[in-house]
Amino acid sequence: QVQLVESGGGSVQPGGSLRLSCVLSGPTSNICTTGWFRQGPGTERESVGTIARDAESTNVADSVQGRFTISQDLAKNIMYLQMNSLIPDDSGVYTCAARRCGQINYTFWGQGTRVTVSS
Repeated sequence: QVQLVESGGGSVQPGGSLRLSCVLSGPTSNICTTGWFRQGPGTERESVGTIARDAESTNVADSVQGRFTISQDLAKNIMYLQMNSLIPDDSGVYTCAARRCGQINYTFWGQGTRVTVSS
């Protein structure tokens, strides 16, 4: 069973930065894609971005393009989300997830870490 544990959330003022980490453990050899999702107060969960584990190709949502960057350290099995120029609408619970090769849905999910952007 693949497990994911997030860290790095917290409170920050608008314009600030945070870096989230997601540590993967367990049998990750058949995991092809990992991603970050978030859910704000009263909103549905949305995808923030994804990264392919073999090619390291990434994509991020239009709402965070130019501000957020996804990266990974495969040797350490860690995925990162660097968040810059944070705005209040970025507040929410950020969760990482992993998807098996050939599958559409994400099978494994972390517990989430909370990000609050407020002055």
